Amino acid sequence: MLDLGDLANGLPAISPAFGRYLAEAGAVCLESQGHVKGKEISVQGIHSIEYFLHWPDVTDQMERCLHDPEVATEHGAVGIAVLLMKRLIGFTVIQRSRKGTGFDYWLGDETDMPFQNKARLEVSGIRNGNQKVLKARVREKLTQTEVSDETRLPAYVVVVEFGQPLAEVRQR
Repeated sequence: MLDLGDLANGLPAISPAFGRYLAEAGAVCLESQGHVKGKEISVQGIHSIEYFLHWPDVTDQMERCLHDPEVATEHGAVGIAVLLMKRLIGFTVIQRSRKGTGFDYWLGDETDMPFQNKARLEVSGIRNGNQKVLKARVREKLTQTEVSDETRLPAYVVVVEFGQPLAEVRQR
């Protein structure tokens, strides 16, 4: 099971408050597509697996806060991607990347102090799209990460589509 509520515990690069917000964004996106708690998300790409999803109850206040579908979709996707990276490859987000680097977060081992950058993570979300849209977005994001290839660290791309829901996880 992937529980978006776990994000409220925080991670090295996600405060508990931001984690709650990411969980709320994911919940709003999932429920906007008619999903109920316990819905399965299919993961494809470097792993093929399904997880049951659980999320916080959506309130009117959350829907008003996350009324911009583009912002809600992007942040909801980040929440799911963070949980998937921890589950699938054992890395957590250890720092937000700066604009222009071609990726969103540095990944590393949560127990490795001081934190060491071990991989890059780029995330994107689609509120409702088909396989063609999903595959095109994955290609776009993989290309985007080339800007920071000089790091010689693996780049992971996670694109979350909320309509099915499904997540495509790729490494380059």
